[in-house]
Amino acid sequence: MQDCDVIVIGSGIGGLTAAGLLARYGKRVMCLESHTIAGGAAHSFRRRGFEFDSGPSFYCGLTEQESLNPVKQVLDILGESLEAVRYDPLGHYHFPEASFPVYSNPERYRHEVLKITPQGGREFQQFEKRLLALYEAMKAIPTIALRSDWQLIPVLLGRYLPSVWKMIPHLPIVQGSVGDVMDATIQDSWVRRLIDLECFLLSGLKAHGTIAPEVAFMLGERSRAGVEYPVGGSAAIINALVQGLVRWGGKLLLGCHVEQILLEQRKVVGVRLRSGDILKAPIVISNATIWDTYTKLLRPEDLPASYRQAALNTKAVDSFIHLHLGIKASGLENLTGHHVVVHDGDQDITVPGNTCMISIPTVWDATLAPEGHHVVHAYTLEPCAGWQRNNEYEEKKKQKAQSLYRALERIIPDIRDRLVLELIGTPLTHAHYLRRYQGTYGPAIPAGKGMFPSTHTPIPGLYRVGDSTMPGIGVPAVAASGILCANSLVSSKEMAKLLKSYSY
Repeated sequence: MQDCDVIVIGSGIGGLTAAGLLARYGKRVMCLESHTIAGGAAHSFRRRGFEFDSGPSFYCGLTEQESLNPVKQVLDILGESLEAVRYDPLGHYHFPEASFPVYSNPERYRHEVLKITPQGGREFQQFEKRLLALYEAMKAIPTIALRSDWQLIPVLLGRYLPSVWKMIPHLPIVQGSVGDVMDATIQDSWVRRLIDLECFLLSGLKAHGTIAPEVAFMLGERSRAGVEYPVGGSAAIINALVQGLVRWGGKLLLGCHVEQILLEQRKVVGVRLRSGDILKAPIVISNATIWDTYTKLLRPEDLPASYRQAALNTKAVDSFIHLHLGIKASGLENLTGHHVVVHDGDQDITVPGNTCMISIPTVWDATLAPEGHHVVHAYTLEPCAGWQRNNEYEEKKKQKAQSLYRALERIIPDIRDRLVLELIGTPLTHAHYLRRYQGTYGPAIPAGKGMFPSTHTPIPGLYRVGDSTMPGIGVPAVAASGILCANSLVSSKEMAKLLKSYSY
């Protein structure tokens, strides 16, 4: 194999974003993917004519002209674009005591909350006002212009000084949690539960564990840009990133498993593949999780012992049980695409099986299923502990999937009679196909209880991207990690030259 400037291990959105951007900067980039499908946790797969998203299904700002979505910003730089369907309401939340539509439009959203709790609705307006003020200060600094080294300071002071000044009054919120803002503005117990749910869907943690800027950005973008679904599903995003990578001279190799990151004199020199081949490069970027990078791709002696142990002690978000269903669509003409069902209001929303997320993407893109059918994706938290591929495995899968079926019956009462195809995924499925530690979606680091590990590592030439490097388990966070990493590997002059031509 030919040598290159940068090797990226893994083709998740973080890895593809870093690879594509570096290729655009003129670097010789090779992205190596162990799976036969690109996309990592965002890949799509096909069974019997049904196209399933394996992970994310909720997007903002994929098509607007000057989007704040990091994915859209990178696609602009790479010369790629997407087609998407906009919709509102973005979905429905189903609590035991009430169901209500969740609108992107903030006035309509508040109106629905006011119907349930007038006091809570008024309090929610104050909560939202504080976070949207932070969003207004943040939005003038595009993610594509950021980097994760000291050169960020002259970039901010030179190009975005007015926006930096706007941020100063909001620094207490920037450094705090959503829970801090909630405590200062909201007493209503139902609205507090609603905010916990919104945070959980976004970060995997409730309000006191979620950083305020994350929710400020979500609320702001939801109301400003609206919600949309890419035609072709999440695969359309992955395909666009891959096309952009190839357009600028980068390469993607599928079914190419990296066995080890190679060091000489404690510096990165390349990787060894399972095939035995060695590919050399002075820079390696790992899109694997922090746990997989430090235990499977490196030897224990490659890292300082205390640093390695601290990294491996990072708590992980639980994995999930997934239902991927193909169903008959007759009589379901008024279906909406997103639903969240909370079974028991007396139980914590983070209890496995209690909060169930549902996506029906064929509401927006009928081509994802055979004519007259829908694709359904439902999932709920499930710890990896206790799962084994033994004689009880299949029965345990069916038993654990029952909470998802009960949630689906809130939306489609005769769902079981409509089944054409059923696939049940477990934490072991995640761990196997996505090569992710315990099938997790990333670290569970509560706000104020520690910093997320950055893209940098103690090993010269080794960097990391993905959900182990940025708060939040969503697409914007992992794309942002790829941007920060790639920009940190070029000079600020190279960055300025590229961004100037795209008005960022």
